[in-house]
Amino acid sequence: MEEKKQPEQYRFFSHRQCEYFPCHRTEHPEDFNCLFCYCPLYALGDKCGGNFKYLENGIKDCSQCLLPHRRNSYDYVIGKYPEIMELARRPKNTP
Repeated sequence: MEEKKQPEQYRFFSHRQCEYFPCHRTEHPEDFNCLFCYCPLYALGDKCGGNFKYLENGIKDCSQCLLPHRRNSYDYVIGKYPEIMELARRPKNTP
């Protein structure tokens, strides 16, 4: 007997009742993924892979980026976690 594959609903979440929905301009609100509401890739700076720019004051502006909000973005974002974990690693010479 073949085992039935369970749906992977954890990969996509759309919070249409949120007062900020959608938080970025999009032509396809039905595909807007709220799962990564606060982008975990922000800390990667210019290595995030998204559509961002740096402002004159050095702040990263992601207001035009839809990378973490695409319906199929889950694998890309999760694939970047080793880089994020490296940023959070404790320095070798600290207890």
